[in-house]
Amino acid sequence: MHIHPLIEDSATLANLCTRLAQSPFITVDTEFMRENTFWPELCLIQVANTEEAAAIDPMAPGIDLKPLLDLMTENEDVLKVFHAGGQDLEIVYNLTGKTPYPLFDTQVAAMALGQGEQIGYSNLVDSYLGIQVDKGARFTDWSRRPLDERQISYAIADVTHLSKIFPKMLERLRKTGRGDWLDQEMERLGDPENYRQDPDLAWQRVRINSRKAEVLGRLKAIARWRETEARNKNLPRGRIAKDETIADLAGNPPRKQADLSKVRGLSASWAGNDIGGRLMAAIADAHPLPAAEMPNRDERGPALGKEGGLVADLLKLLLKIRARDINVAPRLLSRSDDLEALAAGQRSDLSILEGWRFEQFGRDALDLVEGRLGFTVRDGKLVMTRTEVEDA
Repeated sequence: MHIHPLIEDSATLANLCTRLAQSPFITVDTEFMRENTFWPELCLIQVANTEEAAAIDPMAPGIDLKPLLDLMTENEDVLKVFHAGGQDLEIVYNLTGKTPYPLFDTQVAAMALGQGEQIGYSNLVDSYLGIQVDKGARFTDWSRRPLDERQISYAIADVTHLSKIFPKMLERLRKTGRGDWLDQEMERLGDPENYRQDPDLAWQRVRINSRKAEVLGRLKAIARWRETEARNKNLPRGRIAKDETIADLAGNPPRKQADLSKVRGLSASWAGNDIGGRLMAAIADAHPLPAAEMPNRDERGPALGKEGGLVADLLKLLLKIRARDINVAPRLLSRSDDLEALAAGQRSDLSILEGWRFEQFGRDALDLVEGRLGFTVRDGKLVMTRTEVEDA
């Protein structure tokens, strides 16, 4: 495989993208910094196919990333392969308003091959290639220039290894017939809505005990204010105000700006400066949260009750047995909230009652809930057993 020198100019990048556009797939990774900013600071992009690989410097003066971003978001003939690519997809979305498509995530695919729910990149490389990944540069400050040869080589190895792993993984999926299982997971991962940060929805990420419409309305207004301040200043949300602070403000709003000096977690200077004034304006403009936006009392779905809780526990046991028997990660078959909803009586809008999940697990889960399936121990091993249900 040909490894290019660090790409720092638009013409070289455009030529690379023209060649990569002829490939059936490319592997992609990014290096970024986000500890001190609201927006992830993109510092390096690595791409490869089976013949060549390169690292691109997005911080290089005047470089035009459009050919690369178009390749990832507009070219549907080239599959984009990531490992644990959620944050990489977020960066592309921030730059383009779109996500790479079509895409394949090797960490998600590993779940279908019985390699755990969140296999790390190093373990994946060791498993498929027998190579121990050099971790010496993993704590690099990727925003600092110049990058030395070792740092660049470390970064490029992420995509060169992945370009060898992906065909092997794809072949295993074909042999097991499980490739189609991943379609829904990849669609979910690539949904642009996952990466759209709506200030009006920021309050939903904050834990608060109150369910009073007035309190939640203030929380929504304060969280929107914090989101706006963090974006405008490009600072992490917690640098503006921590979650527990804005929850406290929502429940115990100050009557006047001078009272902000008494709020734990806020600078005393806010009692008289502009940011404190904007916070007070947000609180003053808050309205009770509309009934349509009120959160469910139990976000898991219908109330379980004691008996339902026991049924959910049995379903979780069944999930472990079934996942063991077919050698997949349990989370690929079902999530806990689906099991609890099924135990509580829900029979629609559950992924385990549709498609391949129904065939592999959902039918058994439904039979267990409805008395057609039980457990027994054979040769020291817990197994499922069918039961006869008498007609009424």
